[in-house]
Amino acid sequence: MKINKIQAGLAAILFLNSCTVQRPDQLVQQDDVTRIIKILSADDMEGRGTFTPGIDKAASFIEAEFKKIGLKPLNGENDFRQEFNVTRISPASVSVMIDGKNIDPENIIAMSEKALLEMGNSSGASILKIGAGEQFAQKYRAALNSKTPVLVLVDQSHSAIFKRLKDNAERGRIVEKPGDGAGVVLVLGVTEANSFSVKANSKVESLALFNVAGMIPGKSKEKEFVLFSAHYDHLGTVESVDGDSIANGADDDASGTTGVISLAKYYKELKNNERTLIFVAFTAEEIGGFGAKYFSSKLNPDDVVAMFNIEMIGKESKFGKNAAFITGYERSDFGHILQRNLTGTDFKFHPDPYPSQNLFYRSDNATLAALGVPAHTISTDQIDSDKFYHTVNDEFETLDAANIWSTIKAIALSARSIVAGIDTPKRIPKLEPRQ
Repeated sequence: MKINKIQAGLAAILFLNSCTVQRPDQLVQQDDVTRIIKILSADDMEGRGTFTPGIDKAASFIEAEFKKIGLKPLNGENDFRQEFNVTRISPASVSVMIDGKNIDPENIIAMSEKALLEMGNSSGASILKIGAGEQFAQKYRAALNSKTPVLVLVDQSHSAIFKRLKDNAERGRIVEKPGDGAGVVLVLGVTEANSFSVKANSKVESLALFNVAGMIPGKSKEKEFVLFSAHYDHLGTVESVDGDSIANGADDDASGTTGVISLAKYYKELKNNERTLIFVAFTAEEIGGFGAKYFSSKLNPDDVVAMFNIEMIGKESKFGKNAAFITGYERSDFGHILQRNLTGTDFKFHPDPYPSQNLFYRSDNATLAALGVPAHTISTDQIDSDKFYHTVNDEFETLDAANIWSTIKAIALSARSIVAGIDTPKRIPKLEPRQ
């Protein structure tokens, strides 16, 4: 047994030494990196908003890159688009009468997954009050988790948060599939209700979404998967600022998507991956991570050895040049493996410096991480001070192209022993499902 370990260690050393002749800067060109990110963040992509022509155009571009590289579609797919449907529920009309008085629709929010919601005193509905000085969020969550319909009476002092919630509701809610939720109706400015009746109509639509995914089959460990991912959607068009309404999303996350395409090209040219490599650009991250959720439902998480999720690598990190951080660093030995593979280089991977931001469960790695996969996000963004995040100013001109290039090269080098089937990161403890 001891001899086997020594032999395995020597094999790993010999493999890593052999990789030094295949430096990433020989196969990952900065000009090509710049080309890709410029195209993805251009104005004609219209901010790559979900359900827009812009995101379809972005998907077509990524598909063309995957085809040119020579990737194969995922098993069971005919092409690089992994299509699925979600449901959008939008308010259509609502009427509420309390103690014989009709309520102004501006003071009503109706939330239901049904086309028609009706409730009243005799329907088994309950009444919940959010009074002055009470925690709005806490009581609101309680209403959403109720097994029966709820009429929520909101004190006028909560008008600001009520308005924000109403604005969001008017844009519609996206759910994976329509359910039979009990339904919640909030009324602002009413503190008592002896009798009430509610009738709310919603528009329920089934809408198509699609990830873009391709793979390079492994040589000797074809059933073991290593994922490289990023999300290609962004906010689309937003409120105009100085005549600009396009949220280009150059850093978030055209930079990460550029990384995925570049790494696909790199590994395809190397032709030495023992494990199967999957490259995926996720959709709908910005509206709830629906692309990653669907993708994760189509494979066995036990087959996934590691996930390199790339999110916002367009600017220098707080650690300076040649540095990035890994979310959930302490949850597995993923980061230690990557750093060991970078021995002799100037690049350094650090633990996440923003623990209060909960970044580990805020990106597309979260779904597989919850299932036990060593799924981590690599980023360089200074999230606590990034003034361009989710604004119209997240454009190519604000990026450091050299930082993107150096980070992609570091990921390529650091992943090599995992790609080769030599190292297998420890599994992450699974999250217990909420009751």
